[in-house]
Amino acid sequence: MLIIPAIDLQDGAVVRFVQGKLDKKIYSRDPLKTAKHWVRQGAAMLHVVDLDGAFSGGPKNLAIVKEIIKSINIPVEFGGGVRNMELIKELVSVGVGRVILGTKAIEDNSFLKKAFAKFKEKIIISIDSKDDNLLVKGWQSTHKGLGVVEFVQQLKEIGFEEIIYTDITKDGTLVGPNIKGIKNLLKQTGMKIIASGGISSLADLAKLKLMEKQGVTGIIIGKALYEGKFTLKEALKYS
Repeated sequence: MLIIPAIDLQDGAVVRFVQGKLDKKIYSRDPLKTAKHWVRQGAAMLHVVDLDGAFSGGPKNLAIVKEIIKSINIPVEFGGGVRNMELIKELVSVGVGRVILGTKAIEDNSFLKKAFAKFKEKIIISIDSKDDNLLVKGWQSTHKGLGVVEFVQQLKEIGFEEIIYTDITKDGTLVGPNIKGIKNLLKQTGMKIIASGGISSLADLAKLKLMEKQGVTGIIIGKALYEGKFTLKEALKYS
């Protein structure tokens, strides 16, 4: 099971939001230094999100992301405003290990199928949910029509085998992940899940580790690491 540190970028800084709201805390003005720190601590992958891109519809921190990729020797999964095929191609060409798609994948089924056909294992879909509703455009809007389970079932039919799942009501809160929601999604879809949102303690990691056989393949951790609730080295004991 992968333990994946998160680096959320806004205006060139490493930040964390709470429940997707625009009030933020800045943890570093040097994202490259942060990335190198997590590599030294033993990370096998980094989860990097361009929050400016998620809100505006196009990445704003690509130069930083490219610098990170050139400077470290582990894969980087990256998302935030990736909404066309040309950008996916560019990101893959500069070394992004896995491109994260969200809004465009949810809103445009034709694009989703084309992206999978062309890039397959180079893309992963991020599901941001609130009360079983899909959130889009940087969590600012609720997608009308599809529920979370229905959309994940569609992804499975297309050929996807793994998703990132975030309960936005938990994200950045340090109150623990939505175990019930993750279990429900695993049971109803059989999709492999990288769990994100709300991780607060090593006990949370232990709970998710117990769900590895059911399909939890990774855990993205942000605020708990930045707030020193535990170290990455401690977390990696659950990998």
